[in-house]
Amino acid sequence: ICCLISINGLAVIYDLHDSAVEFQPLDGTIGGILLMVIISFLVILHKEKKKTEEFFKKNGGPTLEKAIVIKLFKKDELKPILKKSNFIGKGCFGEVYKGILDNKLVAVKKPINGSVLESDQFANEVIIQSQVIHKNIVRLIGCCLEVDAPMLVYEFISQGSLHDILHNSNNKVALNLDARLSIAAHSADGLAYMHSKTNTRILHGDVKPANILLDDNFIPKISDFGISRLIACDKEHTASIIGDRNYMDPVYLQEGLLTEKSDVYSFGVVILELISRERAMHSDNNKLVKNFLEAHKKQKKATQFFDKEIAITNDLEILENLASIAVECLSLDVDQRPTMMEVAERLLILSRSCKL
Repeated sequence: ICCLISINGLAVIYDLHDSAVEFQPLDGTIGGILLMVIISFLVILHKEKKKTEEFFKKNGGPTLEKAIVIKLFKKDELKPILKKSNFIGKGCFGEVYKGILDNKLVAVKKPINGSVLESDQFANEVIIQSQVIHKNIVRLIGCCLEVDAPMLVYEFISQGSLHDILHNSNNKVALNLDARLSIAAHSADGLAYMHSKTNTRILHGDVKPANILLDDNFIPKISDFGISRLIACDKEHTASIIGDRNYMDPVYLQEGLLTEKSDVYSFGVVILELISRERAMHSDNNKLVKNFLEAHKKQKKATQFFDKEIAITNDLEILENLASIAVECLSLDVDQRPTMMEVAERLLILSRSCKL
């Protein structure tokens, strides 16, 4: 690999591989061409630098530079991670890649449609997310602003999603009732923290098993709340419905008003998947939800709908209690639904009783 530089009518040929320097005479034509090449290269570099600076400013860089809670990565730092071999899936934000940054495994989320908030809106969203530190919430480490659509860098969670573990035949894992109760209780605790214990009330808006990740010890962590609505009094209504219809609150679907109780409804569906190991499907007329609601309405036990792996006689009472909590979360009367804090407390009590 060689680098050519013109100095006083001589071509300086520098071999980057052997670090050898050679001087050769340079005629006028070659010198002119070389000069044009160098000028063109410098112009391209200048344009790239200017474009990078524009992206950085457009994506809220001046605001985020002042925030000590978030790390700003250069695009060259993330480029080696964005390879096809590192691709691990797609989420609501875009493509997800696995890689190493600062000697830590991370998940890099790259938007595929550029539909992210701009300037201070994006910056404020990132700052708020980075301040959410809870053992059951995936931590936002940093972002890259030097590209058209900013990329987000999260801690990497090893075992993948609850959806894959419950439903993916290639990744299906045996889960006893104790493990499922623990997953439900800790997930509820993470959501309750977002709703009640952060400086800014954060709604998830897309609660589902695919957005509950599990670490090496099967401790759940809530992910993908980048689409969360950071609620202000005049911004609760949204023109577009966001989220997975399989888990979506019918009231939210009808009215377009996202509230804490919308997340509660979705979490009720998650509980049903945990105890039945059946997928919630909007396309089959919400059969999973309707089966449990009808059993409750007729005051019948839901035993036939429980996953056979955990439906043992000694645990049926706990499973019925779980189903009862889920049914309350699924009430069409929003005011009758419990808060996430109440759900978390009741699940914690059930989890403890299961271990006695």
